[in-house]
Amino acid sequence: MTTQQPLTPHQSQYVAWLLTRRAAGDSVESLASTLVDSQVDLNPHQVDAALFACRNPLSRGVILADEVGLGKTIEAGLVISQRWAERRRKVLIIVPANLRKQWHQELQDKFSLQGLILEAKSYNAIRKQERKNPFLMSSGPIICSYQFAKAKAKDIKEIEWDLVVLDEAHRLRNVYKTSNVIAKTLKDAMAHVHSKVLLTATPLQNSLVELYGLVSIIDDRVFGDLDSFRAQFTSSGRDQAFGALRERLATVCKRTLRKQVQPYVSYTARKAIVQEFTPSNEEQELSRLVADYLRRPNLQALPQSQRQLISLVLWKLLASSTHAIAGALETMAKRLQGVLDASPVVDLTDELDEDYESLDEVADESGAEEFADGEDDPAADAAGPSQEERTAISNEIDELRHFKTLATSIRDNAKGKALLTALDKAFAELNRLVAAKKAIIFTESRRTQDYLLSLLADTSYGDGIVLFNGTNSDARAQAIYKDWIKRHEGTDHITGSKTADTRAALVEHFKERGTVMIATEAGAEGINLQFCSLVINYDLPWNPQRIEQRIGRCHRYGQKHDVVVVNFVDRSNEADARVYELLEQKFQLFDGVFGASDEVLGTIGSGVDFERRIADIYQNCRNPSEIKASFEQLQLDLSGEISEAMVKTRQILLENFDEEVQDKLRVRAEDSRSARSRFERMLMDLSRAELGDCASFDDDGFHLRRAPDGIEGSGIEGIELGRYELPRRSGDAHLYRINHPLALWIAQQAKTRPLGGAKLVFDYDGYGSKVSTLEPYRGKAGWLTLKLLFVEALGNQEQHLLVAATTTDGVSLDEEDPEKLLRLPATTQAASLFNNAGDATLVANVATRKTELLRDINQRNLGYFEQEVQKLDAWADDLKLGLEQEIKEIDREIKEVRRTAATSPTLEEKLSWQKKQRELEGKRSKLRRELFNRQDEVETQRNDLISQLEVKLQQKVEERTLFTIEWGLT
Repeated sequence: MTTQQPLTPHQSQYVAWLLTRRAAGDSVESLASTLVDSQVDLNPHQVDAALFACRNPLSRGVILADEVGLGKTIEAGLVISQRWAERRRKVLIIVPANLRKQWHQELQDKFSLQGLILEAKSYNAIRKQERKNPFLMSSGPIICSYQFAKAKAKDIKEIEWDLVVLDEAHRLRNVYKTSNVIAKTLKDAMAHVHSKVLLTATPLQNSLVELYGLVSIIDDRVFGDLDSFRAQFTSSGRDQAFGALRERLATVCKRTLRKQVQPYVSYTARKAIVQEFTPSNEEQELSRLVADYLRRPNLQALPQSQRQLISLVLWKLLASSTHAIAGALETMAKRLQGVLDASPVVDLTDELDEDYESLDEVADESGAEEFADGEDDPAADAAGPSQEERTAISNEIDELRHFKTLATSIRDNAKGKALLTALDKAFAELNRLVAAKKAIIFTESRRTQDYLLSLLADTSYGDGIVLFNGTNSDARAQAIYKDWIKRHEGTDHITGSKTADTRAALVEHFKERGTVMIATEAGAEGINLQFCSLVINYDLPWNPQRIEQRIGRCHRYGQKHDVVVVNFVDRSNEADARVYELLEQKFQLFDGVFGASDEVLGTIGSGVDFERRIADIYQNCRNPSEIKASFEQLQLDLSGEISEAMVKTRQILLENFDEEVQDKLRVRAEDSRSARSRFERMLMDLSRAELGDCASFDDDGFHLRRAPDGIEGSGIEGIELGRYELPRRSGDAHLYRINHPLALWIAQQAKTRPLGGAKLVFDYDGYGSKVSTLEPYRGKAGWLTLKLLFVEALGNQEQHLLVAATTTDGVSLDEEDPEKLLRLPATTQAASLFNNAGDATLVANVATRKTELLRDINQRNLGYFEQEVQKLDAWADDLKLGLEQEIKEIDREIKEVRRTAATSPTLEEKLSWQKKQRELEGKRSKLRRELFNRQDEVETQRNDLISQLEVKLQQKVEERTLFTIEWGLT
């Protein structure tokens, strides 16, 4: 639309419907409002993936299997936003525990969706207050972990979800195994869900059957049963079988590779720096004493039910700093003293969680979300500990206090001194790379964070330090928050959530004024630091997924420089050195362009399980040779889990030819850019027309001076005066988008405004661009009508705008010319044509256009219908094949028995084998009867399903005339 002249009321109504209608799911236009509203630069493969997920209304879901680093979260965010815009708002997102905050932040920052993280604490609070299913209480998408979803499967099953998203979905690929309780439980809980999106970079790791498992989570009718899948796709005739399997997967699985998107996404590299250090004698003595203590078979301070989890945390704190382990030792001693004094006992997990913030996530992933001390804990005994137990507890308290005294007596940590050296070295490398002098230092302990602050406070970095942790409640953070609130007053930067706003304030402060951010694991979740290119792992997690997550804060889309990654290695500690070696060599996390490969990250499944394997080595191995042997075995196990054959199989089954993909992505990039630009322009033109003198406009937005007439009392909230800007502009304004309350009110005003008869005189020259197909109509006049068609089929409703126009001499305007006419600047005049000569032609043209439109919709839906019928036919054939395979197996057994009977040396043996033969023949006859019956059942079930589809295929059409006008073109 032109920006020179306001839209007429008729044009406003047309544009308002264009902006808000529900378009067909296979077009970029169906995502248009989501594309405009998203606060992120979208890449074409992400738009393509979202359209793939939304396209077929009969599909029960898809697997989005892009390689690591291509933004599957963004792809899912587009689908979620689209469903949200369609008022389908029962959305559940199931993710690994350590990704919950990241998802929450991404949805808020990029799609303006306020999700709710459900975990034990929030769930119980809602259940207590509302006495209702907490999964129903949110006004935004629900986010929870796999473990929590499994624990609350009954609640999930009760809800008719519009969409369920499962991140890192390869966790479910072994759903066919009885041992995978989580996958089986979730599959059952989601069996009724019509739309699921599974995200995984590794849909196939060790066996083809994993594809069967993942696809069955989406839809049990893509393949038959497990036996028929194995018979068809894992045995002979590999090439032919793979062709059929690839075809079956094409409708449910989409994979894009990093090399295919390099024209759109530039990747920088990672450069590793290893900083070695040797702890002092006192530090080594402390480590030896605590390690020996943790290895004892019986400990009073650690209840057996919690021992594995807490031991893992204590090993990590011991490696972090003397300050971290000193605090934990004091907590343990206090807890045991409480047992002796019969006072309320300290909950060890709660206390440790104050320092080691990842504890709740590790516990959740371990399936131990809610701890309760058991009978193994003297504190749980109502009668109190026995005299023997009291003596043991007292001795242990003395030991713990001794360890703590030793820890607090150590003033300097060797690793701390090494940090100062590493910072100088790394900043020199940044200077060489012409990158900003900024570093993020990660630690797993809040106490270590405080130590690092004091260590750096008196250095040249002291003034530029920013702390970031799970609470951000320190005075320094609060001062930054207050300043940020003041500076961004009156803009949409402020969400109203103090937690979210404090995080945003700290990141902005770090970007604009800071030099060093010292962060706990909270900093690895949901913040984007592409302006920083130095990551320092002061404490190195044992979980490769966590490391990837940390580095991914900086090494991400938008990073302009190579990212330097610093790690510390204690060469006096064989286990620490071996952990680094494993992460660096096997996982390749620290060097190269892409970080850890899909194959390697996929092998570890849950990173917490991998951490446990390493913790077991620390716990059970005492000397360097034992440690070396155990790590070599762990590396061997990992190598065994990566199958080169499966990597090649995945390429054959799930990857397309580069030229084909890149050409498609080029078209998709052009389409999405064009749609986004056109819809932004229409939104601004409509707003200018409807707001009138209430606002002043420029290219990026407008300044709202006063509220428009009629908005007060309309129930619309959140309308503030001040600067409004379209997404991805300067950001120092209210974010204006199609789904903003003000924009929705404007659209509703335009759509519901009564329009009388009028003549629109269109100004060809005023448009500013040549529209050659309209030139023959200059100087002519006629009639134009706008119809709104509601078309419902396959359970999906679409809204289509049908524009037809004729001239006074009975000529119909062709193809898109009527729409082009409505885009020209126009003035409204009184109607002047009193004869109806054009009416008959107009009516006929409307009927022709309507017939063509409905035929196109029907043809498209027929394609979806046929795709579903083919799927059901293949499913029915699979089930029959499974039954036939069993009969073939018995045939083979009968032949074998006959051969054996024929060669039996005695009559007794012959009779015995002939008896066995008769039994098998009887079983075969029974199976044949069952086969016929089962085939009939399958056929009946298939036909019933097709009958249901045929009913859905019937179109329900409702037509509404929005306006009919006279027109003239000058």
